[in-house]
Amino acid sequence: MKIGHQKVVSIHYTLTRDDGTVLDSSSGGDPLAYLHGHGNIIPGLETALEGKVEGDTLQVSIEPEQGYGVRDERLVQVVPRSAFKGVESIEPGMRFQAQGPEGSRSVVVTEVTTDVVTIDANHPLAGVTLHFDVEVSGVREATEEELAHGHVHGPGGHHH
Repeated sequence: MKIGHQKVVSIHYTLTRDDGTVLDSSSGGDPLAYLHGHGNIIPGLETALEGKVEGDTLQVSIEPEQGYGVRDERLVQVVPRSAFKGVESIEPGMRFQAQGPEGSRSVVVTEVTTDVVTIDANHPLAGVTLHFDVEVSGVREATEEELAHGHVHGPGGHHH
């Protein structure tokens, strides 16, 4: 069965940066299962997997535009330390949920001074070219429930 719209796909993968640093891998664990065509994985990887079958392997490089996006410096903001009421210690690397015009968004603290905190709402992999080594470990029809929910249930997928 070929990978296509509304198929459940299971893959083993290793994700690296340009310099070969491993960012993530399913090695030694369950494969990642996703519902093809429902935005469950980054667009560039989904496109590269289209038409593949169980047992296929591929190496693919995904540019930021088809991955987690390009860095947007407008998403880096300096806010008053008073915006963190109730938080005694604020340090670079800490993550918070911030409310904005588009709803809740994850931000990371990048710098802290006595009066202000610099936060970055870009995805941690924004602007990064991603390199995937992938093996397709399974392709199957999605269940009605998976289609209704827009994601895979069971091993490697979502659990309710």
